[in-house]
Amino acid sequence: MPIAKDHVVSLHYRVSEGSQPIESSFERNEPLYVLIGHQNIIPGLEQALLGREAGERFNVTVPPEQAYGQRQEGMLVRVPKKYFAHAGQLRPGMLVPLALKDGGQEWVTVVKVGMTTVDVDRNPPMAGKTLDFEVEILAVRDASAEEVAHHHAHGAEGAHGHG
Repeated sequence: MPIAKDHVVSLHYRVSEGSQPIESSFERNEPLYVLIGHQNIIPGLEQALLGREAGERFNVTVPPEQAYGQRQEGMLVRVPKKYFAHAGQLRPGMLVPLALKDGGQEWVTVVKVGMTTVDVDRNPPMAGKTLDFEVEILAVRDASAEEVAHHHAHGAEGAHGHG
């Protein structure tokens, strides 16, 4: 079955920036389950999956514009420490959640920790990077109605309990 919108794909991947490894599912032996066509993975990788089938292995290079975008100026902000859980443990380079006023959160990179404030970079950590993927497609199936309604895959069989 060729991969198309509203299909669930299970795959293994290894991603690197040039020769610098970033992450791999191969070693963990935990495949990634992705609902295609619902913005669950970066556009360049999703585009490279379309039309492929279970059993295929391939490599693809994804430029920043098709991954996490270019780094943007003006994304460095100073935030009071009270907006961070465990503020006393923050160190430059850490990726941490920042509590937002609407009750949500945003992941930011700590740049500098002061006495009462923390300077953070709101750019995604992979912004501006060209990413190299090695992919092995394990299985392809039609998504369940529940998965399509929830806009994400529910694992190997397509059902799991959540509200």
